[in-house]
Amino acid sequence: MNITQDKVVELDYKLTVDGEVIDQSEAGEPLTYLHGHSNIIPGLEKALEGHTTGDNVTVTVAPEDGYGERDEENVEELDRADFEDDIEIGATYYAQAEDGSVIPFTVMSIEGDTVQVDFNPPLAGETLNFDVTVLGVRDATSEELDHGHAHTPDTHDH
Repeated sequence: MNITQDKVVELDYKLTVDGEVIDQSEAGEPLTYLHGHSNIIPGLEKALEGHTTGDNVTVTVAPEDGYGERDEENVEELDRADFEDDIEIGATYYAQAEDGSVIPFTVMSIEGDTVQVDFNPPLAGETLNFDVTVLGVRDATSEELDHGHAHTPDTHDH
């Protein structure tokens, strides 16, 4: 069975940036996603289209097909009083947007009562290199299609 719209795909992957391993699936814990529903970055999803179980795929994803280019307007200064705990440079924190969604950001520096933060995704502007092994492809269930993502034994029931 080939990877096409509305298929549930299981894969092992390793992500490297400039030769450094940034992320990878754990042995026995594959990434499972619903193809064609923007569950993974566009460049990787497009490259996996048409592949089948057992395929090994090497994919290079340009920033515009990954996490986008860095936008310096996404770097802001916040008041230290906005933070409840000690602040750690390089750590990721979360802000709540007006619509209730949660937005991650990284602390860049602290000067006095001013905290410089970056709302860009950590991998924005980076060329991503994936080594992927397709472990399985199956039809999605009607419930998975309704929810817009794959269900695994560990996922929620809603």
